[in-house]
Amino acid sequence: MHYFQLIVALLREWLPFLITLLISIVVVSAAYYLILKRRPPTGNVVGRQMFIAAITGILVVLLILELPIDNEPRGQLMSLLGILVTAAVALSSTTLLGNAMAGFMLRSIRNFRAGDFIVVDGQRGRVSELGLLRTEIQTERRDLTTFPNLYLVSNPVTVVRASGTFISSTVSLGYDVPREKVEQCLVKATEDAGLADPFVFVLGLGDFSITYQAAGFLEEVKYLISAESKLRECMLDSLHQANVEIVSPTFMNQRQLKPERVFIPEGSRRAKPKVAPVEEPRPEERMFDKAELAESEAKAEDQLKAVIEELESLDKLSDGHADEAASQARFDELKARRAKLEAEIELHKEARKEDVKENEVDVEEG
Repeated sequence: MHYFQLIVALLREWLPFLITLLISIVVVSAAYYLILKRRPPTGNVVGRQMFIAAITGILVVLLILELPIDNEPRGQLMSLLGILVTAAVALSSTTLLGNAMAGFMLRSIRNFRAGDFIVVDGQRGRVSELGLLRTEIQTERRDLTTFPNLYLVSNPVTVVRASGTFISSTVSLGYDVPREKVEQCLVKATEDAGLADPFVFVLGLGDFSITYQAAGFLEEVKYLISAESKLRECMLDSLHQANVEIVSPTFMNQRQLKPERVFIPEGSRRAKPKVAPVEEPRPEERMFDKAELAESEAKAEDQLKAVIEELESLDKLSDGHADEAASQARFDELKARRAKLEAEIELHKEARKEDVKENEVDVEEG
């Protein structure tokens, strides 16, 4: 009987704490399910995670306050919690907190997004992942390069505009070649490469040669690497077809050659017949597969967000004054598009999981 009374007394003493603990578990689980799992995968996921972390911190404080102990040890526990939080912030302020603040800054500025070409400290690639602490780009070798967000904030970042960019290539030719002829050849080469608004600059007058730059506007920046290579190919072909020799300024040959001998490949001097272009797979589709996936997922999330907003606006405006049949047809169309976009986003997430598994296998084998 004595033990039974002791157990009852303990239960009465710890009952508020146990109830608070149970409520805390239910609240955190419900918040995680409603905010992260059930909601559409759009918007600021990091912000939702921070919100859940804040709720968890508040509930921990409530649990300490509900402990059946005296005020003095309760105050000591609160002081210990404050010291732990302060120490964690102080120790991570130079790295973790700094990168997190830089991540928030990059999100507020939004000077680049997933799929964009960027150049950082000589590293060029397409953005494949934007995280709270780091940003990942995929290079033209299909490798992944990670930059801390603090580094991106404190260093210049060149962003290739998605609406198009100018690409260029240089070539050095001798003073014996007329400038007008060279410019005509380079403009033709730029047009043959499929670039718009071609132009030619004279970059320098060296001791032995003149440096020319041919440039043009590329609209589809996704194929930047191939376009740069195509421009160089067309420059080479155009100059050779015009009988312009591209040789080193220190070119020297001790053999006796005929005066009409020129150093241009025989096939390059003949004009190539124009044939219908054949659609070939671009190497960028393989180089930047993860960046392509990230870009497609970001676009799908933006489209899904717009669809959800339009659905909500239709719900608010459905007051009977508008054409109900047209509104219902639009509503059904948006619901079908929403389901399609959500399925597409889920496929992207599954593909990202497979890519993570592939990277883990590569690390284990390495």
